[in-house]
Amino acid sequence: MSNTEKTGTSRMKKLLILFALVAVIGPAARIGDDFFEISKNLEIFSDLYKNINLYYADDTQPGELMKTGIDAMLSSLDPYTTYIPESRIEDYRFMTTGQYGGIGSLIREMEDGIYISEPYQGYPAEKAGLMSGDRIVKVDGKSIEDKDQQEVSEFLKGSPGSTVKLEIERQGGVVLEYNIKREEIKIPDVPYKGMLDDKTGYIKLNGFTQTASKEVKEAYKLLEGQGMSQLVLDLRGNGGGLLNEAVNIVNIFVPRGTEIVSTRGNIEEWDKTYKALNEPLSTTIPLVVLIDGGSASASEIVSGTLQDLDRAVIVGQQSFGKGLVQQTKDIAYGSKLKLTVAKYYTPSGRCIQKLDYFHKSQLGDVEEVPDSLVKEFRTANGRPVFDGRGIGPDVVVDDEELGEVIIALFTGNYFFKYATVYKASHPNVSKAEVFSLTDEEIDFFIAWVDGKEVDYETDSQEMLKKLIKATKEERYYDQAKADLDDLEKALQTNVRGDILKYKDQVRVMLESEIISRYEYQDGRTRHGLKDDPFIEKAIESLKSDVREGLLKG
Repeated sequence: MSNTEKTGTSRMKKLLILFALVAVIGPAARIGDDFFEISKNLEIFSDLYKNINLYYADDTQPGELMKTGIDAMLSSLDPYTTYIPESRIEDYRFMTTGQYGGIGSLIREMEDGIYISEPYQGYPAEKAGLMSGDRIVKVDGKSIEDKDQQEVSEFLKGSPGSTVKLEIERQGGVVLEYNIKREEIKIPDVPYKGMLDDKTGYIKLNGFTQTASKEVKEAYKLLEGQGMSQLVLDLRGNGGGLLNEAVNIVNIFVPRGTEIVSTRGNIEEWDKTYKALNEPLSTTIPLVVLIDGGSASASEIVSGTLQDLDRAVIVGQQSFGKGLVQQTKDIAYGSKLKLTVAKYYTPSGRCIQKLDYFHKSQLGDVEEVPDSLVKEFRTANGRPVFDGRGIGPDVVVDDEELGEVIIALFTGNYFFKYATVYKASHPNVSKAEVFSLTDEEIDFFIAWVDGKEVDYETDSQEMLKKLIKATKEERYYDQAKADLDDLEKALQTNVRGDILKYKDQVRVMLESEIISRYEYQDGRTRHGLKDDPFIEKAIESLKSDVREGLLKG
């Protein structure tokens, strides 16, 4: 057989294989249009990958090379379309179910090692006696000195029933060893529910895994038994999850058969309408939903739909603006592809997607949907709502912006470190609902911070840098130098002075961190509710005359 014939036969075999691959990519209508381009580029990519791995001057690590190519390809689309290799399937399982095998604790990476950040109440780490602030020294006899947070997290996870040996260093230099039996850990979607007063129930929803609607229903029934006649559903910081769970949660408050959300994609398969399939728990209970900039995706389906139906008052801040739907596909060797397949639309017809990933600039930049393209829609009562910007609250809460020094203290782990010191000298404190630091205790913290390296730059300093740069470009710098130098001195950061300016914010952050050492996440939530401006606005909005006025068209 001639070389030409061999080449032709080889190419035909490749094309047959590629045709088989293309045949499973998607619906026939799309394949027909794109078959030649897909098959041609698959062949090019296959030959390119093979030749790099065969002939490159150094070892190429084929798996890493392919992962780099995959990640680069997907990054040209949107941040929600991702490849999940078999090695990260447990992370995917955790995202969808909230479950994993492990010891049940958050960990935190700091400059001198990996620390236990917060054990989950009732799980192995807490039952064994591990405490927030414990530094992990060894796992199963092996030092973790050169390991990062992700690597240590993988070491701690494992099959329920298996045992992991930990060596930790506690405040004061005490070294302790623990043999901890791993369990199936389930992070609740509803970490807290309770009564704000004698008639107002409160449900905090942190995620939308497979148990979210079940947990909300259980919380609702529990609070109803305690006298609840109005409800606050808190979706702040909830980044979303499963679309079906969002539909089921809305169904708790709207009649069976109500249209809740619809999706539209590039193929007919993704054009769907989701309706309430179950009998609701209540279609009349006064309801407020809390949102903020961290409320996204499924949280925006719940809040946006309840707003469109005039079923709830939305209180808080503009939500994130994610109106894209993802679907997970199984691919070869136990891996998965999570890809964006559609946009979702609330009952009024709006899509709240804020960033336009489908029309990037030539440089790959992503812009917000321009104001000129933002459209007005109407709720059931005729109130105006808008697309392209997330969910706009009916009642806006102006949350105070954190001072730069407070952000620096938080990111530098100073609140965390001081809480460890505080716990060591305070075996007990008052209950979360009434816990409060005295002015003297706040002053102790300020004195403890004094002299430490707290690195931050104020907005004023950043603007001064831009001003200096501009004066140099416009050749005014020499004549303005003396004044600029004086201004630079006046704006120099003074950690102690800046902390005193934001003493109220120091109190909030420090009390929250300290109370979590005694009553965990539950206590942190209960403590945070007592002076929460969102909660104050929510209760005000639940008053019948205020609520009716807000929901009237």
